[in-house]
Amino acid sequence: MRRKDREITDFKKLVEMIDHCEVIRLGLFDDVDKDFPYIVPVNFSYEADETTGEINFYIHGAMAGRKYELLKKTKKCSFEMDNLLKIDYLYDCHDITSRYECVMGTGVVEEIPDSEKEKIMEEKVLSRWEEARTFQWNRNALPRCGMFKIVVKTISGKLNPLGSSGD
Repeated sequence: MRRKDREITDFKKLVEMIDHCEVIRLGLFDDVDKDFPYIVPVNFSYEADETTGEINFYIHGAMAGRKYELLKKTKKCSFEMDNLLKIDYLYDCHDITSRYECVMGTGVVEEIPDSEKEKIMEEKVLSRWEEARTFQWNRNALPRCGMFKIVVKTISGKLNPLGSSGD
């Protein structure tokens, strides 16, 4: 990382930044197009254990399509998520900068077995958003839903906070 002064290594701060993000972008490799990764944005939920320093992401979607096939096949991914805080116009030095926070890393993909899907949906996926916690969702869709856990292996964060200078 070029700007070490913006690097975030504190676990609590990384988790706080993850909590601010709504979308995780997964980078997956495909045998069909070996020269370029396939990048796909998805909604996510997560769990973080401060004691062990472990973070796991949970994603779900249709059991068809390129994303589903690659997650089943490759078992590895990279990820990125970000939150644009503000575009800051620095009139005194005629510069513009983005105030943002971002988290990126790598992970190992594990498919959630059918027997655990409902529990994961209730305890992990729907628990992230207040309205979803009490939403009466269609359990009949579970057999058509692919669910995955991404076990984070590496993670880093970067922050250009509001009110900072030195850009």
